[in-house]
Amino acid sequence: MRRRLIQSTLAVVLVVIAVFGVSLVIVETRTISNSAQERVDSEAVRLASIVDSRLLGEQTVDAQVLREQVAGERYAVIRIPGEEAIEVGAKPTGEVISATEKGEEGETVTVQEPRSSVTREVGRTLLIIGAVALLAVIAAVLLAVRQANKLASPLTDLAETAERLGSGDPRPRHKRYGVPELDRVADVLDGSAERIARMLTAERRLAADASHQLRTPLTALSMRLEEITLTDDPDTVKEEATIALTQVERLTDVVERLLTNSRDPRTGSAVSFDLDEVIQQQLAEWRPAYRSAGRAIVSSGKRHLQAVGTPGAVAQVLAALIENSLMHGGGTVALRTRVTGNQAVIEVTDEGPGVPADLGARIFERAISGRNSTGIGLAVARDLAEADGGRLEMLQAQPAVFGLFLSRTPLRKSSVEDTEPTVR
Repeated sequence: MRRRLIQSTLAVVLVVIAVFGVSLVIVETRTISNSAQERVDSEAVRLASIVDSRLLGEQTVDAQVLREQVAGERYAVIRIPGEEAIEVGAKPTGEVISATEKGEEGETVTVQEPRSSVTREVGRTLLIIGAVALLAVIAAVLLAVRQANKLASPLTDLAETAERLGSGDPRPRHKRYGVPELDRVADVLDGSAERIARMLTAERRLAADASHQLRTPLTALSMRLEEITLTDDPDTVKEEATIALTQVERLTDVVERLLTNSRDPRTGSAVSFDLDEVIQQQLAEWRPAYRSAGRAIVSSGKRHLQAVGTPGAVAQVLAALIENSLMHGGGTVALRTRVTGNQAVIEVTDEGPGVPADLGARIFERAISGRNSTGIGLAVARDLAEADGGRLEMLQAQPAVFGLFLSRTPLRKSSVEDTEPTVR
């Protein structure tokens, strides 16, 4: 592209030089020739007037007197009636420029100048025009190279940007070139890079969230299937199969929720549901894991609370908190329900050492973990809670207390009662 730009610019300049240069040469040649002829004419008139004045004054007219009046390479012939012709200067050879003037006393003055002087002057003029044309060509080449670099370099940069996008590097360059058309292409590429970066981030986030959120349901389902394979009691098989089917439904809900949340984190399908059902489901699901760890899990607080949200999402949030307590906490894990204003609150706490001070407010950030874990669970849990208009907060660091706040639907007072903590 650079070569084509340089060649096209140089071709235009050469055409312009050819058109205007030839015209200028013709005009200058004619001007120089006319000027030389005018000089010779003027010289003939001047010599004729000198001869007239000397004849009228009855003075001598000879070559010696007129020699001082003819300068340069000019040649003059004065013819006076009744006298021999007077020649001044060397008679030129070849082509000449000639002018003849007749005086008042009947004399004739002829002045000649060799055309070689005109040729030399035309040559000098052509040399000047050629030098100017050469400078113009050099300037045109330099300008063409500069313009070619100015246009080709941005295109090379844009091509590299497009290549980086194709190779999976979506970082926008935010580089502009001062050319509206190229800047428009750069804007489009940067916009595409940002969109690709968002899509790649969403895909990576979905993969990380899915691997984290699906791990617990799959583990629980695997435990139920193992129970089925180890028993011959039809009732036990039926019970475990029913629980396994429930966990499969929850697993399906987890997948659908992750896909929906990856497209739009604020998209929810909130309904009014009973918190007790979700809590009992989580207690039943996590009971074997806590029993294997030699720990207990309890629930307490107000019963029959109605909350507004997505049951599957709330179950995932509670599962993340319960799993977090199992991995990082200690002692008995308690799920307490209470009411504050028009919100239902589920608190999850344990008797462990709590959240380290260096984590503090960063506990909900991705890749932040106090132990060898992914650091994704609490971040996903907060996103799920906010998608339904709720919120997840750390109410206390030591011992750790996490609170899930959900909007609630008020019920009759008779349907809400306090109970004592119950060990599950």
